[in-house]
Amino acid sequence: MDSDLRRAAVAALSELGRSRDYRDRADAGRGLAGLAEMPEAVGLLIELVLDPDDTFVTRVTAEAVLRRRDRTGLAIVASALADADPNHLDWIHAAVADAVGILSSDRDHALQVAEELAADGDDHISRGAHQLLDMLAELNPVLRPASVNNARDQYT
Repeated sequence: MDSDLRRAAVAALSELGRSRDYRDRADAGRGLAGLAEMPEAVGLLIELVLDPDDTFVTRVTAEAVLRRRDRTGLAIVASALADADPNHLDWIHAAVADAVGILSSDRDHALQVAEELAADGDDHISRGAHQLLDMLAELNPVLRPASVNNARDQYT
């Protein structure tokens, strides 16, 4: 992994993330999500999740970081939730449902990580993680693992 190139990518995407055009900011959010483990990316990702001018940016950035399916992405969303207004909350909620609401294993993993974040010593992230836990608890995933007995019974 070339850290200099990754820093350069973060710098370029950060510039794009400050564009007046919502499409540029949304593209920056998607791109930065792949580099969210870099400290330089985290602050701007949180800003993009809370974009003051267009909730499309909020939705696509939140979904992109959630699709990482890791602690970093969930911590970014939790941090944004701690400061989100009701309108942003709705769009973040939609992103949560789309990103982790299909497979029960994705939702369950997100619940586990959000519980860890809620117990974190950082009050800001903890507060947002509690909101995230509420959102995740509402989800009823479409796809669940088939139990061995149920699958066997279908063919007898």
